[in-house]
Amino acid sequence: MKEWFIMGGSLFMSILTILLVIIFAVSVYYALAIASGKAAEKANFKHQLKYIKSLGLFTAITGILGQLIGLFSAFTAIEAYNDISPAIMAGGLKVSMITTLTGIVIYLISIVIWFLLDLWHHKK
Repeated sequence: MKEWFIMGGSLFMSILTILLVIIFAVSVYYALAIASGKAAEKANFKHQLKYIKSLGLFTAITGILGQLIGLFSAFTAIEAYNDISPAIMAGGLKVSMITTLTGIVIYLISIVIWFLLDLWHHKK
C-alpha cells in the first residue's frame, strides 16, 4: 500500500487520502445523526446526505487531474529525449493511472456509504 502511495505521487495521493478521511468523518457524523433521531428533525437532511456523493465525485475528479498532470510531465520528458522504448512508455502510463484508480475507488466507496445511509434514514 505504501508503494502504491509513493508511486502515485505524494501530492495527489495525499489529497486523495485526506478526502477519504473527510468522507468517512462526514459519514460518521450523519450516521450518528440518524442513530440519535436528529436526522428526522431536519427538513433538508436528505439533501445533506448528498454531500457524501459530492465529496466522492470531487475525489474522482482530483484523481483524473493527477493523471493528466502526470501524463503531461511524462510527454514533456519524452519530447525532450525523442527516443523512448515502449516498455518505459507503458510503465509511465501505468503509474499515471494510480491516482485515477484511487479516486474512482474512493468515489465508489462514497456512493455505497451514501446509499446505505439513505436507506437507513428511510427505514427510521
